[in-house]
Amino acid sequence: MTTETPVPAAKRVPTERVHHGDTVVDEYAWLATKDDPETISYLNAENAWAAARTAHLSGLRTELFEEIRRRTQETDLSVPTRKGGHWYYTRTVEGQQYGVHCRRAVRDGETEPPISAAGAPLDGEQVLLDGNLLAEGHDFFALGAFDVSPDGRFLAYSTDFSGDERFTLRIKDLDSGEPLPDEIPGTFYGTAWSADASVLFYVTVDEAWRPNRVWRHVIGTATADDAVVHAEDDERFWVGVELTRSERFVLIDIASKITSEVLAIPAGNPTGEPAVIAPRRQGVEYSVEHHGHRFLILHNDGAEDFALAYTSADAPGDWVPLIDHSPGTRLESVDAFADHLVLTVRSNGLTGLRVLPVGGGDTHDIEFPEPLHTVGLDANPEYRSGRLRLRYTSLVTPDSVYDYDLVTRELTLLRRRPVLPGPDGRAYQPQEYEQHREWAMADDGTKVPISLVYRRGTPRDGSAPCVIYGYGSYEASMDPWFSVGRLSLLDRGVIFAVAHVRGGGELGRRWYDQGKMLAKKNTFTDFVACARHLAKAGWTAPDRLVARGGSAGGLLMGAVANLAPDAFTGIVAQVPFVDALNTILDPSLPLTVTEWEEWGNPLADPEVYAYMKSYTPYENVAALDYPAILAMTSLNDTRVLYHEPAKWIARLRAVAPQGDYLLKTEMEAGHGGPSGRYDAWREEAFVNAWTLDRFDRA
Repeated sequence: MTTETPVPAAKRVPTERVHHGDTVVDEYAWLATKDDPETISYLNAENAWAAARTAHLSGLRTELFEEIRRRTQETDLSVPTRKGGHWYYTRTVEGQQYGVHCRRAVRDGETEPPISAAGAPLDGEQVLLDGNLLAEGHDFFALGAFDVSPDGRFLAYSTDFSGDERFTLRIKDLDSGEPLPDEIPGTFYGTAWSADASVLFYVTVDEAWRPNRVWRHVIGTATADDAVVHAEDDERFWVGVELTRSERFVLIDIASKITSEVLAIPAGNPTGEPAVIAPRRQGVEYSVEHHGHRFLILHNDGAEDFALAYTSADAPGDWVPLIDHSPGTRLESVDAFADHLVLTVRSNGLTGLRVLPVGGGDTHDIEFPEPLHTVGLDANPEYRSGRLRLRYTSLVTPDSVYDYDLVTRELTLLRRRPVLPGPDGRAYQPQEYEQHREWAMADDGTKVPISLVYRRGTPRDGSAPCVIYGYGSYEASMDPWFSVGRLSLLDRGVIFAVAHVRGGGELGRRWYDQGKMLAKKNTFTDFVACARHLAKAGWTAPDRLVARGGSAGGLLMGAVANLAPDAFTGIVAQVPFVDALNTILDPSLPLTVTEWEEWGNPLADPEVYAYMKSYTPYENVAALDYPAILAMTSLNDTRVLYHEPAKWIARLRAVAPQGDYLLKTEMEAGHGGPSGRYDAWREEAFVNAWTLDRFDRA
């Protein structure tokens, strides 16, 4: 510890909060004032403290960064995807932070995607957008929209240079290579073209950062003349816009956490009035896919894990059942092609793809050999195709792209992301690692799955260090994924575990429902049960276990720190939602009202208020012997505001001053952290170095 860098101490300014007869004094509420010089000064002081406390890890961070870099094929090219008369793909170049988006014309007789050696540009390529050129002069860069018109002439794209996810939308003429004068600031994700590319639909947000309006822009006209196609006044609902794969309809998706409504506009008549496919009904969720004469409806009306129906595309009305509800098999999405449908399903905690031929043929699942894996559709823009492009990975198998022949049912591996030899010169060998599924017993008797990956020969006597990762909200599933950066941990004897806690969607809709609203504490107790199970089963020990999670998973980290500080030696909380009650009490903040159907409404319901107060990490900091905590945030994050972890760390220091707490704030980034790939690798190296240091102290 250095004597030159003082431990940050945030000033205390008592601010009262009164709800339902309960008065709370918040001494750090002032940190929410982003433009206050004292706020920035405090964040900078925390950054200086974090730098000083981790200065001894500089060499290890460099080593870990170099391991990621050396194992990554830096000059690379994605598998080209055919759309119309072109192959579309993205290249990366060694030394450059961002991708280069390209296309190349399909040549006579060419049916297979062209693959270049070592990521070299394809002969005859056209560069559509170079992220490195766009990012010049900016500390942060992100693309929002990237949408080529149906005729291949125009590219709609949007950029964010601060991380606040407010994008400026532009249009590029791909024939001339020149940008059009059309420029629309303040847009959100999502665009859709009309059939003739004369009109572009886009989305904007309200003051609470809720996507609430869909607009119609006529190419070549002033943006001041753009028309609002749909304005959503109900603050619980978001809107989005998309063009169907058939290119027949523009769909406006309107959804809260538990209720949906979809509007359709013929893509050939973009000025037409949107037609409601089915009016919203509270608690009924549905999504729409166009297929020939019908709209396919994936819904939960009387079907907890969803069922599939259809209605007329010409005159939407009653829903005709197509696939009945099957409890335990969650239907997650349906994709329509001219001659087949593809369902993405989830069963027994694993994803799968189910093919339904149209007009005859057997419904069948695409089989994969590994017991733990993740599979899903990749880009499949062509409506008429005899092949499926899919993506596959596992805890030991790098990201892989396959084509699936719908007639022969053969899988063809097009590309597996290469893992180059590390600094020791040894090639990656998947057989040197094992993946395993364990089940922990929760407090209420529920079995909670845990996925593990580790190097063969790792001891089972409690001596192995372990990282346990969790999320557990919004029905998001933490399905098995491969990570080059994780290899640096595994090769040092670290076990990596994923706790599939309730609140996620791994075991279907009920798994989600049992970890939200007034059942939210199940998420936290499940995670603690998983940590205790790993120690009891000899995988690790509490003084060898580091927990990690981000965003809503950061709420999980803060909650378990209060609930079971003895279960961990360290906790990594990235962009953590640790001041949840104060945030959900403030409807003026981004996303608050839309979140009430996930957490409850503590403004209106005293039971929800008391329940949230009983688990929110910031509210429950106590004089405990906390594990070491590394909190990471971004100043321009609009999803979880920077002041949540800032307040949390300040209160931890004040209430439990003997603890080891670090706060690292990216001053030019958003929710996803640094935007460039090298910067992201450095951040991962920072986290992993801190984690390994915790193990060394055990």
